[in-house]
Amino acid sequence: MTKTRKRILKILLFILILFSCLLILFNLSKSRTFQLFGEVVSSVPNNDKKIALTFDDGPTENTSIILDKLSELNIKATFFLCGTGIEQRPDDAKLIVASGNAVGNHSYSHTRMIAKSYGFIKQEVDKTNSLISKSGYTDTIFFRPPYGKKLFFLPYYLSKKDIVTVMWSMEPETVLGFDATAEEIARYVIDNVKNGSIILLHPMYNPDNVLPALDIIVPELKKQGYTFCTIPQLYKEYK
Repeated sequence: MTKTRKRILKILLFILILFSCLLILFNLSKSRTFQLFGEVVSSVPNNDKKIALTFDDGPTENTSIILDKLSELNIKATFFLCGTGIEQRPDDAKLIVASGNAVGNHSYSHTRMIAKSYGFIKQEVDKTNSLISKSGYTDTIFFRPPYGKKLFFLPYYLSKKDIVTVMWSMEPETVLGFDATAEEIARYVIDNVKNGSIILLHPMYNPDNVLPALDIIVPELKKQGYTFCTIPQLYKEYK
């Protein structure tokens, strides 16, 4: 084998190894069930047919109609809020808390939390936790990474603070598309729900489809014996 061929093979091997490493890191960054540090939860299996409904982003101008719908359906949900949204609409954040729903941390700026400095991540988490506490929330604050992305520094910092990462087991809007109808969203949830499912929806920006979907989902799942809990309730009871 000539030196040139050996050099080419070494380069190709290096490229293959590099690609494999990048692929591993990419899959790790979006894993719902594994992270390098601390605890990550995507569902909370139980034998009591208890599930959790979670909403990402906000608060927005749609907060009140979402809370009205939850009250009408007689259920509670967990709102993963962004710090910027809380700053812009502090009264809406307080309203979520006052209504008995749970609040989680969805970062301050809703930036992908990979390839970010340790200091940036610390500020994103701490600032939003502080804003949530100022809204009157006193229960455990869980963290959900924007876009579900996490890698090294974020899980490490959360583990140091004893903050649990909460992902999800069902995200119908991503699977079906954000233009999915209420009936399509509802059918997906009803067909795929399991004991301990954590359902992710985005009514803050998609109320016209999500809220009517809840009118179908909640009565049907209640009829099947399911109970809707907040993430703190579900976690504390079964983890």
